[in-house]
Amino acid sequence: MKDYIEERAVDIANYIIDNNATVRQTAKAFGISKSTVHKDVTERLMQINSALAKEARKVLDVNKQERHIRGGLATKEKYRHMQGEQD
Repeated sequence: MKDYIEERAVDIANYIIDNNATVRQTAKAFGISKSTVHKDVTERLMQINSALAKEARKVLDVNKQERHIRGGLATKEKYRHMQGEQD
């Protein structure tokens, strides 16, 4: 594995842990795809630093469990905003 990929994987994991970030937020911050973030954290990082990978995985698992709640709130806000335009 190339050095810059290893470094990126560690940086991504630290970002996720420090900011309690989702895959989508992390991808946007690093300018890479969501699948690259996921692969870096779940596969590549395990080979580099398994403890860090497990820590980042915990954050991602919590975010995954909460995503339906965030989606519902976003939809609620969308329709609330649309109601305001019609009034």
